[in-house]
Amino acid sequence: MAEFLGITIISFLFFLFAELTLRLVGFFLGFYATVKEREAKVFVLFGDIVGVLDEPGFHFLWSKFGWRALFVNWLGKSYVRDLALDQEYIRSIPVNSEEGTPMGIGVWYEMFITDSVAHIFRNVDPRGSLSAHVRNATIKRLSSLPMDEMLTNRHAMSRTVRAEVSPESNEWGYKLGSVYIRKVHFRDTSMIHQIEEKVVNQLRQVTSAIKQDGVNQVNIIKNKADREAAIEFAKAEMVRPQIVGNALHDIAKDGEVLEGLFQILEYQRVMENAESELVLFPKNSRGDLMGQLLATEQQQGEKKPAAAGKASQTKKTA
Repeated sequence: MAEFLGITIISFLFFLFAELTLRLVGFFLGFYATVKEREAKVFVLFGDIVGVLDEPGFHFLWSKFGWRALFVNWLGKSYVRDLALDQEYIRSIPVNSEEGTPMGIGVWYEMFITDSVAHIFRNVDPRGSLSAHVRNATIKRLSSLPMDEMLTNRHAMSRTVRAEVSPESNEWGYKLGSVYIRKVHFRDTSMIHQIEEKVVNQLRQVTSAIKQDGVNQVNIIKNKADREAAIEFAKAEMVRPQIVGNALHDIAKDGEVLEGLFQILEYQRVMENAESELVLFPKNSRGDLMGQLLATEQQQGEKKPAAAGKASQTKKTA
């Protein structure tokens, strides 16, 4: 068992070393090359471009490059380029509107490499050059536009920038994809504060107008209700004397009932005036009315000094 395990380990190490050796020798002699998905390799030998591989998989270089495949890996050079879709966002590109307002525009765009050779040899920094060209095209094409158009018509501005940048981007090996104006904003801080104050004032005015309109509507409804109520009360006041008159007319048909009614009304009137003094007279003494009134006043006058004397005695005692 131990002998079998030792042979297995030795065989594994031998084949692993043999595989690595074959791969190194094959790569050194230019026997093969591998290309990943969405990737391109450009092979250069003695300053000349030998070939470009942009299909993913395993490639035999001898059938593609001939005798130059023997020297391309150790005397030449290979450039690797990523062909995947890439994107970039440029913030706040400074432009001025037609009215002279300082504005900032944010541009988002997509690009991918279509010509690896042009991307490598025609421009030292193609990505930076594309970004600078997008910035210059935005300033060139979107400056002096009316502010209303700049704030609302972003689709047309995006197409304008793309049409300006696409021809030169193709020369650098790029293909420009979607271009979109994502943000248009004011660059002057004081102007932003002024606009905010104007918006707040307009909102306050609109709110006050809505509130005042509501108050006016309520007042109209209230006045209408008061007017209708006043009309109904006036009608009631006009009908009341007729109703009372008809009731008294019916009561007057019976003399005893009429007399009793007036007595009740008189007693009710006296009871309502509770602060006045009530003077009672004997039943059969109406002939000597003046004497009785004088006697009553004299008695009231005597009671008041007596009450005052008692109050003074009470104070002295205290």
